[in-house]
Amino acid sequence: MISLLNLGSLVLGLIAWILPVVNLVRYEKHEHRSWGILSIMSISACAISLCLQIFYNYHLVKIEDWAALLDTTGAVAFVAAVLLIVTIILNAITLIIYRDRK
Repeated sequence: MISLLNLGSLVLGLIAWILPVVNLVRYEKHEHRSWGILSIMSISACAISLCLQIFYNYHLVKIEDWAALLDTTGAVAFVAAVLLIVTIILNAITLIIYRDRK
């Protein structure tokens, strides 16, 4: 059950990147009604993904698996930063493109 936290985090991280790309692809089709909702969903998916990683690290602390924490914390911190930065950049690009369209 706990291993599903990592899988859920991965899936939500991918969703956080896919939703702004969908927004950008739909820009040419003149469908501008739900771009804000998709951006909010993207940022929410990123936040939940990061939260799941925090819960997984808490589980490792609770079961006192210090070796796993030492082995994975650096990579998890790096990937979390990349997820957050790319999500913010993609949503900022979407905001800039859709800002003048109403």
